[in-house]
Order: sequence, then C-alpha cells, then structure tokens
Amino acid sequence: MAKKKKTVASNGIAHIHATSNNSIITITDINGNAITWSSSGAIGYKGAKKKTPYSAGVAAEKAAKEAMAMGLSTIKIYVNGVGRGKETAIRSLAACGLTITEIHDVTPIPHNGCRPPKKPR
Repeated sequence: MAKKKKTVASNGIAHIHATSNNSIITITDINGNAITWSSSGAIGYKGAKKKTPYSAGVAAEKAAKEAMAMGLSTIKIYVNGVGRGKETAIRSLAACGLTITEIHDVTPIPHNGCRPPKKPR
C-alpha cells in the first residue's frame, strides 16, 4: 500500500524560535497545526555550529521545501527569541519561493522584570 501524500491549504504560518544555542523553524497551518519543522540540530549540526546563522538558514530551507511539497505557498512569519539566525531564516524562507505576507516579532519583553538581588553591605 502506497503512502498517501499529505496536502494542506495554501496559507500557513512560520514560527522561528531563535535561541542563543539553536534555531527551530516550525511551519503550521492557519489553525496552528504543525505541518513540518526543522532545527539546526535536526539538520546535523552539533555544538557551536548550531548557533550560526547559516545553520538556521539551512533548517528554514529544509522546512520550506517540505511545506511547499505539500502545497503551501503563502506564509506569515512569527519570530521569537534573541538568536543570531532570525534574519537568515527569514531570507531562506523567501528564497525558497514562499510568499511572505507579514513578519511579526513576538519576543517577550519584560515591563520592569524581576526584582534585582539585594545589595551587599
């Protein structure tokens, strides 16, 4: 029995989570159900090479190609984190042929944050 090819709607959302040690790209449909994902570690990079913008771009390219094979053509991008691979991942998604409609930075920003430690006497 042959494996059934999965198809999705033409619109989707790309979530880019760029930490200081890794970059994770998840492509979902409009409802938030994951279509495909990739990360710098899943590509095969280990250690310090996972941090690089190049590895984030390769991971984004892999996720984009898998999503396009399922019928995805237009995406919104939500970027989260402070890692170095954010911009490269966005460029790779665009270079693969996906049409980008919106880019949102959803990195949480503290509004005054935690209380600092008490001063030594």
